[in-house]
Amino acid sequence: MFKKHQQMSFADIYSACKDLFQNDKPKFLQLLEQYFDLSELVPLSFHHAYYNHLGRDRDYSLYSMLSALILQKILGIPTVSLFIIFLTLSKELRDFCGFDKVPHNSQFTRFKQDFVDELETFFNKLVDITEPICQKLDEQLASILIFDTSGIEAYVAENNPKYINSLIKKLKKYYKDDPDVDVYKMAYGLMPSSAAVNDEIKQLYINGHFCYVYKFGILTNGLGIVRHIAFLDEDFKAKHPEVIVDKKTDSPDEDKSIGDSTALKPILKDYFDLHPNALRDIFLGDSAFDSYKTYPFLLKDCNFKKALIPLNPRNSNSSLPQPGYNEFGWPLCPLDSSKPMIPNGHCYGNGRSPRDKWVCPETHFENGKRVCHCENPCTSSPYGRVVYTYPDQNLRAYPGIIRNTKEWEVLYKKRAIVEQTVNYFKEPMGIGNPKTRDKKTIKADLLLAGITQLVTVILADKIDKHKYFRSLKPLVA
Repeated sequence: MFKKHQQMSFADIYSACKDLFQNDKPKFLQLLEQYFDLSELVPLSFHHAYYNHLGRDRDYSLYSMLSALILQKILGIPTVSLFIIFLTLSKELRDFCGFDKVPHNSQFTRFKQDFVDELETFFNKLVDITEPICQKLDEQLASILIFDTSGIEAYVAENNPKYINSLIKKLKKYYKDDPDVDVYKMAYGLMPSSAAVNDEIKQLYINGHFCYVYKFGILTNGLGIVRHIAFLDEDFKAKHPEVIVDKKTDSPDEDKSIGDSTALKPILKDYFDLHPNALRDIFLGDSAFDSYKTYPFLLKDCNFKKALIPLNPRNSNSSLPQPGYNEFGWPLCPLDSSKPMIPNGHCYGNGRSPRDKWVCPETHFENGKRVCHCENPCTSSPYGRVVYTYPDQNLRAYPGIIRNTKEWEVLYKKRAIVEQTVNYFKEPMGIGNPKTRDKKTIKADLLLAGITQLVTVILADKIDKHKYFRSLKPLVA
């Protein structure tokens, strides 16, 4: 026999849903309501800025807007449009955010654009609040500072694969009778250095591909908790006029490394100015920072005890025999240590470290050019061997720790965590592929991702579940 089903009225369905919302609210939201109090965290200046123009006649409170945007990042909902659908369908989410009605997408966008500076102030306050929590979790990891750069791809035509494919198609047609022409290499060479709609959206080589991005620098500690975020834009250059803007070269990796090395000093200076009491014991960076001027800055000026930076092969020619040095610090001929090399002046400029130039003792000027007459040359260059010495080259060799030791290997593995943090911001938090080219909106989203991670640290500490200090998502399951 068939079981007879009882027909339910709309009133019955509404009553059942109402009981569910009131009596079976997810534990995750209950925990947030119990421990998540923005009034204790948001700077008073943010409150004043929000209500300064319209007074208290705003449709949505500051805490409601912030709660919604932070909750969006915690839940990993990639776009505001999708999050609005969740808010519309879920009364419990609206109640948590304090919404009587759901804001429009444009209201969230205006909030980000109008208050990006206040979001940065909020972020910096949370960095100070979470510093003792990080030290309590692991003091050694909290004392490690890791720097990296990345970029947020903007919503511009140049990032569309059709843009480069169209250019390749035209070149193939034009050079169809010339098989020696590499149209793919030519096409990438013809790509503009910045997006047509905004010259601050630069072409960079990031994560193995060319793209047009807003570039930023990020500092995390050894726990992977973000400590500082800085967009390397025109505002950054205006704040730091001493920063040398590097000329584009044929090598995308070289461009990236030069930019990273140039940004290191001003970003660390800003970070320590904002947080003078932050721990600074060990610095970790990739080989892009391997220059002789970096080590004295880190070990002397910033007072790091150790600076772990792999040697960059572009800074030395390992295929050639290396010279020794006499008691006066003069480099010696690599094949005959009885012959010291000849000093050839001091070199400066192009943002590189000050250095002294030394040339082969068997070279002579002929017709205005230096020519090597060595019977057993160590290089194929007709100019002869050239060696540079740097005032602080010993710090590069001995940066507070012995290179290629077990201690070095164990510590340097921690550097990967900064890349994991950047990826976490871009993918699970959904800021890596924005549907906008507006710089303020993108910057606000990146700051909100950082704010969300720091709020997560605070919440994990309050509920005494430190295993969730990087993500509260397991609580949702």
